[in-house]
Amino acid sequence: MPKTVKLPGGETVPAIGQGTWFMGEQAARRAREIESLRLGVDLGATLIDTAEMYGDGRTEDMLGEALQGYRDKVFLVSKVYPHNASRRGAVEAC
Repeated sequence: MPKTVKLPGGETVPAIGQGTWFMGEQAARRAREIESLRLGVDLGATLIDTAEMYGDGRTEDMLGEALQGYRDKVFLVSKVYPHNASRRGAVEAC
């Protein structure tokens, strides 16, 4: 299995990334989740997957905090709710 994937724009991203489902949902775990995501990036897991529906947006809020100082090092994959699955809906959801 290849370790990286080359995108049409020339960017190279890891073939396997970090997922964030169930993260950001419990305040008691927030610091540990942020620490875990940052450690993953430091170890080369720079592809991070999230979605606006994870934690009703709390996951993306936590991810924003986790990536302070790391944003230029990661490639984010995000998904929108099905009712936002149009060009206009996706732009408005962001």
